[in-house]
Amino acid sequence: MSDRVVVKIGSALLVDQPSGALRRDWLQTLCADVAALRRDGKEVILVSSGAIALGRGALGLRERSLRLEDSQAAAAVGQIHLAQAYAENLAHEGLVAAQILLTLGDTEERHRYLNARATLKTLLALGAVPVINENDTVATAEIRFGDNDRLAARVASMMAADRLVLLSDVDGLYTDDPARNPGATHIGDVAAITPEIESMAGGSLSGLGRGGMTSKLIAAKIATAAGVEVFIAAGKIEHPLAALRNGARATRFQASGTPAAARKRWIAGHLKVAGALTIDAGAVRALASGKSLLPAGVVAITGGFERGDAVQVRDETGREIARGLVAYAARDAARILGRRSADTEALLGYRGRDEMIHRDDLVMLLDGTADDD
Repeated sequence: MSDRVVVKIGSALLVDQPSGALRRDWLQTLCADVAALRRDGKEVILVSSGAIALGRGALGLRERSLRLEDSQAAAAVGQIHLAQAYAENLAHEGLVAAQILLTLGDTEERHRYLNARATLKTLLALGAVPVINENDTVATAEIRFGDNDRLAARVASMMAADRLVLLSDVDGLYTDDPARNPGATHIGDVAAITPEIESMAGGSLSGLGRGGMTSKLIAAKIATAAGVEVFIAAGKIEHPLAALRNGARATRFQASGTPAAARKRWIAGHLKVAGALTIDAGAVRALASGKSLLPAGVVAITGGFERGDAVQVRDETGREIARGLVAYAARDAARILGRRSADTEALLGYRGRDEMIHRDDLVMLLDGTADDD
């Protein structure tokens, strides 16, 4: 499997201040770096700010602080310019750009989470480079991420990325703010985000902080807990990703385990099950060999679950052998159980997933605990 990298790009890197103009030469070098990663067999997802900053200039919004509706209007205008810039520069490198707009609910409500993840996985498989931004035109003050650092961490977690790169105006974490304290020391490697590390951000990590090093440490906590390695690296320089690969100074946050193991722990122990699927002996053997659960292997269902809910998987003796996120609501699952995946469209009137539960959304249970292997 290819390495998967999520790269977060902030507004200050993309948009010149105070002119509000896109830094086109810099973006060209970034896209060249993305192309180099792709040639090395890595999958790349970009999480990019900049829509509001670009839209402000286009609409002549000069106020320092914008009302929510003004920010949303600016995002609607700026997103067109931002998407076009990425599309043109990636096309110059022989790559296809895809625009994805997400809200917090898209990563927290499981049926929307599954849809977003499936779309991103398909785009990557087809060779495209997804460019993600928060859907500012519909988000409200209550449901917004607050910054794209955390959005990038949620995406990295959702996509089981190997690493997350947060491009910044500084080259990593320091013991104090280097702009105010010339004696601040750079931290090159962080094994765990302790209270001492948190204090270096100069703000609260309660989840209420906005921007700066505070939001980056919040993002790092989210991502590393999901098994994702995180880097905070200098972004304003040209070819920032190439510089990082060539050993430029940065801060590395070590992951807690692997993305697969973290995801299995989440499915096995942190989600309330909404129903159960009973499967035949052949399906039990298939799951034990690492395969997905197909409708043909399901003999009965219980519960009123919806698509994306966590369900138990039981053998015909009633023993729970696995747990996973189901791809069909109970009403549709009941119509296709025991049938071939090829029959799904005729039975339901739409072409759904081939799997009842994909192996990426399934964890085998041994003696009631998750098998992280």
